[in-house]
Amino acid sequence: MARIDRINGEVQRELANVIRSLKDSRIPLMTSVVTVNVTNDLRYAKAYISVMGDEATQKKAMEGLRSAAGYIRREIGKRVDLRYTPEFIFELDKSIEHGSHIDKLLKNIK
Repeated sequence: MARIDRINGEVQRELANVIRSLKDSRIPLMTSVVTVNVTNDLRYAKAYISVMGDEATQKKAMEGLRSAAGYIRREIGKRVDLRYTPEFIFELDKSIEHGSHIDKLLKNIK
């Protein structure tokens, strides 16, 4: 396993823990970190986030995460031993929602 893959996994685990501990009412409990891609220079990390709920809920959750980005970065810096703590870029990931929709369609066919 490559070094960057280990870093991605560790950052993903800790990011999920930090998000779970946030006390922001905009971020629902059904928010999960799908994947994290840290750049090779460790300066940026793109985090793909899945939020269960309607579009308004997803938008509020992403706003909450973006407003907490500084706090999240500090917490990750404390928990993960890296030369640089990456700046987080949060992207909404709809793959789980899409998969659920396809699953419903397939069940309707049967």
